[in-house]
Amino acid sequence: MSPEAAATSLSASGPWPVLDMRERRVLGVLVEKAKTTPDTYPLSINALTTGCNQKSNREPLLNLTDQEVEDTLIRCQKKGLAIKITGGRVVRWKHCLYESLHVDKVDLAILGELLLRGPQTEGELRSRASRMEPIDDLDALRNALRPLVERKLVVYLTPEERRGAVLTHGFHDPTELERLRSRVVAEPADESPRPSAVAASPVQDERWSQMESAWNAAREDIATLKQTVASLHEELRQLKQSLGV
Repeated sequence: MSPEAAATSLSASGPWPVLDMRERRVLGVLVEKAKTTPDTYPLSINALTTGCNQKSNREPLLNLTDQEVEDTLIRCQKKGLAIKITGGRVVRWKHCLYESLHVDKVDLAILGELLLRGPQTEGELRSRASRMEPIDDLDALRNALRPLVERKLVVYLTPEERRGAVLTHGFHDPTELERLRSRVVAEPADESPRPSAVAASPVQDERWSQMESAWNAAREDIATLKQTVASLHEELRQLKQSLGV
């Protein structure tokens, strides 16, 4: 079965493939770079390795080699989640998650962020996913989450009504998912009032969210520049090699 056929063979209601840490990171980076740096997408192995080992917007931090990334891509390809692009000077890769997961742009931004960082609160997820696709507020996020939760692409690790509710993607194996749920549930719920005597207004909340998004975007821009330089170096190296220089 071709990667394209495998991508469309997954049912819209799952079950979804279990992904290991490297597969999550590789697919998360492909999603992120397709949205934030479309001019450099699809990605070469070198650029993808740089993105996987990036120090910002990643949890946990990894130190993968080109070979490890390539091996991971091949596994993703067999699962119908990634496609190799050949014919140019450099082999490149892209994801095919729109087709395989039957999702839209906002859905994929949410899933991509969860793949990059794992479990996080709704507030963190909204702020971080908004750098890929606009998500105006928590209500907009929850509206987008509802069908993803119903399809088990997203899983709440704490009760949805809990303040600071934590959620993750649905590509964990059951044992790992239960371990994550136990760890998060054991943490005290954030139900205390704000420390200030006067609660922050919605405008203040939104300004804080905008500042956090701007900071994340600035860090992403720096990481993208590093990735672009690394990609250019790799293409130059391969060009010199082909010319025998």
